[in-house]
Amino acid sequence: MMLWSFIAATFFGIITPGPGVLTTAGIGANYGFQAGLRFVLGLFVGNNAVYFIVAGGLFATLEAFPLIRVVLAIASLLFLLYLALKIAFAGSKVAFINPGKPPGFWGGLMLQFINPKAYAINAFFLSNFPIMQEAPLTEIAVKFIIINLFWVPIHFLWLGLGVWLQSLDLAPKWQRMINIGMAVAMLLVVVLAAFVSKTN
Repeated sequence: MMLWSFIAATFFGIITPGPGVLTTAGIGANYGFQAGLRFVLGLFVGNNAVYFIVAGGLFATLEAFPLIRVVLAIASLLFLLYLALKIAFAGSKVAFINPGKPPGFWGGLMLQFINPKAYAINAFFLSNFPIMQEAPLTEIAVKFIIINLFWVPIHFLWLGLGVWLQSLDLAPKWQRMINIGMAVAMLLVVVLAAFVSKTN
């Protein structure tokens, strides 16, 4: 049950908007698939680096101070809630970030090191859903694999969506509905994590 809850949270947590996927969609919309591909590769390397930065001291700290797990869980949930509300009230324009020029590989890499969602979502994944409490290193490895199994195709999906969606002349109400849909998906992560925390 815990593993499936983690898988569901991973899907919704990654597919919902943050600076990385929104910039990816913006690059796809304005510069095409090839420019977006280089950026996504940088995001991929950067996100995995952030994952291991977060994981590097997290379990040792949680073992010594269990209260920190609760604090991290609450902080990450609040940030996800903030993102959801910001997107929901973005107005009638689809909330894609539109960069002035394609950042490329290094732009994607550096974005993840200053991307608050990258830290929040990885802390969220690692501090919630304890699937192998007796083997924390194995849990880190298993979660790493599951996260990347979702991360790669989802980012390609956002890139393709940016290329396709911005070629359409959508009415303002449909753009507003897209924003609300993205926000609802983000809120599903919050609800799922709250439910799991309550039952453990």
